[in-house]
Amino acid sequence: MSRQTVIAYWLIPSEPAHSFFQQIINDLARRCDAPVFEPHVTIHVGADRADPAENALGDAAHKCKAIGLTPLGIDQSNEFIKTLFVQFAMSAELQKINNVIREAANDSAQCELKPHLSLLYKKMETAVRRELAASINVPFSEVTFDAVKAVRCVSPTQSRADVEAWHVVWAQALSR
Repeated sequence: MSRQTVIAYWLIPSEPAHSFFQQIINDLARRCDAPVFEPHVTIHVGADRADPAENALGDAAHKCKAIGLTPLGIDQSNEFIKTLFVQFAMSAELQKINNVIREAANDSAQCELKPHLSLLYKKMETAVRRELAASINVPFSEVTFDAVKAVRCVSPTQSRADVEAWHVVWAQALSR
């Protein structure tokens, strides 16, 4: 499988959800010897070009407001980047910001939008993942996301070292 450096575009949750998810990520990382990372929903993955990333986030901030996403529950998988995650419902606003970023970045890369916020990146047994998923309750009926970030990373992300090498190249607040 070929690996390449890309720019991942993230939606960042606002408070109090940001602190809530960060605490869960930190706790799971400590308990499971896994990497710590910022809570986010990846909305697009494209070419590693910093100028288009800056333009894309600027356009997103200009054309899109903070958005609310509805959590559907906690799920797990054997995919490293979806070990344990909060699944969100798709929305028109989410599709809009995805389209704005793709167009502004002049990026035709097709990244299927499956909105989720990862809580843990770690290879582990299915039974352990299921037990962890069952132990987490998201207390929000809606999570507001009020910032976007462009993050340089290796795709596909497959290890703790990959996660720890992530580098934010641009960040932008969304209007309220």
